[in-house]
Amino acid sequence: MSEILSSLRSLMASHSPPLDALVVPSEDYHQSEYVSARDKRREFVSGFTGSAGLALITKNEARLWTDGRYFLQAIQQLSDEWTLMRMGEDPLVEVWMSDNLSEGANIGVDPWCVSVDTANKWGKAFAKKSQNLIPTTTDLVDEVWKSRPPSEMNPVIVHPLEFAGRSVSDKLTDLRAKLKQESARGLVIAALDEVAWLYNIRGTDVAYCPVVHAFAIITTDSAFLYVDKKKVSNEMSEYFKGLGVEVKEYTHVISDVALLASKQLFSSFSSKIEDMEIDSDQTDRLWVDPASCCYALYSKLDADKVLLQPSPLSLPKALKNPVELEGLKKAHVRDGAAVVQYLVWLDNQMQELYGASGYFMEAEANKKKPTSETSKLTEVTVSDKLESLRAAKEHFRGLSFPTISSVGSNAAIIHYSPEPEACAEMDPDKIYLCDSGAQYLDGTTDITRTVHFGKPSAHEKDCYTAVLKGHVALGNARFPKGTNGYTLDILARAPLWKFGLDYRHGTGHGVGSYLFVHEGPHQVSFRPSARNVPLQATMTVTDEPGYYEDGNFGIRLENVLVVNDAETEFNFGDKGYLQFEHITWAPYQVKLIDLKQLTREEIDWLNTYHLKCKDILAPFLNQAEMEWLKKATEPVSVLA
Repeated sequence: MSEILSSLRSLMASHSPPLDALVVPSEDYHQSEYVSARDKRREFVSGFTGSAGLALITKNEARLWTDGRYFLQAIQQLSDEWTLMRMGEDPLVEVWMSDNLSEGANIGVDPWCVSVDTANKWGKAFAKKSQNLIPTTTDLVDEVWKSRPPSEMNPVIVHPLEFAGRSVSDKLTDLRAKLKQESARGLVIAALDEVAWLYNIRGTDVAYCPVVHAFAIITTDSAFLYVDKKKVSNEMSEYFKGLGVEVKEYTHVISDVALLASKQLFSSFSSKIEDMEIDSDQTDRLWVDPASCCYALYSKLDADKVLLQPSPLSLPKALKNPVELEGLKKAHVRDGAAVVQYLVWLDNQMQELYGASGYFMEAEANKKKPTSETSKLTEVTVSDKLESLRAAKEHFRGLSFPTISSVGSNAAIIHYSPEPEACAEMDPDKIYLCDSGAQYLDGTTDITRTVHFGKPSAHEKDCYTAVLKGHVALGNARFPKGTNGYTLDILARAPLWKFGLDYRHGTGHGVGSYLFVHEGPHQVSFRPSARNVPLQATMTVTDEPGYYEDGNFGIRLENVLVVNDAETEFNFGDKGYLQFEHITWAPYQVKLIDLKQLTREEIDWLNTYHLKCKDILAPFLNQAEMEWLKKATEPVSVLA
């Protein structure tokens, strides 16, 4: 790591102008959360593998900013040369740079890897001491990274209408109506999931994310896709031709953005797009999403003629159509069956190999150990088993994120990612947290269950019960239309707050339809950004409160919910009301619940959910699995 920092500092010194600091973001050219192997520059320079973070390298310091999900992981992975900066506790990166770097300092960044929002925010912070944000002409990390993985060369594929639910032409018509409404003549699309959603295409360029590296430009009379043409088969070329979409090389996007700005960008297919109304006095504005468009493309536009506001595709993508909703529900049923099959298998294995009392019994293990190294269970080997069970399900296309399979103290690392060489062995006397999901052609899944195969402590039960109460409270909420996730977040935290406990992550995120497992623009969170977009009917959102005790254990429970219209006795203010529908199906472990702490309403909800779970999953389970599920979903009550 020291050699990497030394090499980067040499390049910083020889850069024109010389750089006093270099920022290395996590994001790729599309501001993605999950990036391909060759775009993991921040991981390369710092050794920190979390999905969120930012590295700052100065002449004599190296600092890494990340959020509360990754504090423990960063402490473990960063070398002594690095200082961890805790987001939400330590100064923001732009504040730290402004305060600690010298007046007139030059701060370099690859303009392709920083958003317009971020670049503008930093520029304002730097003005205080006349500091300069310097867009580097090449990415300095790439110059040092001699073993950088090659570009992915995976084919672009069509996402069939039977799964997409809406045609490309319909989406383009709606999009152009929005352009006209906002008096814009064009839109630059950088977000990978938006390009995929708009054109009904998918790919495998990014692990866990069925997208292709591509940009798009849409105008009132033309549509472009920028992608490595080697990924486009003859069949796909005909597909795009039929849509009136011109396919151009990925690298041509920057020159075409400049042509777009000067009104010199034309498509040979524009005549094939029908029903286009082009006003003779149309505006000169171009629409750019400042959160997903990189500064490199934005710099080619006239800032005075740019409409900087959230993408007009973000909300329509989040509002699932009937076909997508039906697909998501079916995918979650198959996925729930896989999770139950996994729990059955794991329960048996823990009893046979480790002498555990098991999923149902509450007693300490007899300390039995596997007879051979090959038969022992680790966080990785058990998660591999779960993946194999999912892979046998219809329409499976891969995992939706790296499985968080975590035992004991590892479960306290919120986004823990086990590695085969260093992961923990399963332990019947410790909590096991499994957060996992899959990509199916008809939907994306995300589920977390926390279990104990031995005798949980009273404290562990108290914490699990508080998490469950928050999970139930949010899932049962009814609220007026116009309510945002910032307002609802407290429902999931209040039972924990009662004991002085909390968690350092958001409570819920949207989930894509065979797209990103983390999808906006809405969220349920304490973060101010959760105020931006109210929840609306047909959105998906997760319900995942948790509690994490450093060095001991972690607990999280997660279901995917669909937002539906609610029937209420009254309708104050004529606003209309919304409620949630659970579409995730897997039991909660009763022995981890202190039933005396549940209200009658919570017990009724638990019993009703478990009854549905048993009935819905029954067609997908064999007799032994079904017997296990019947036992796991038996009605509970509190004895007087």
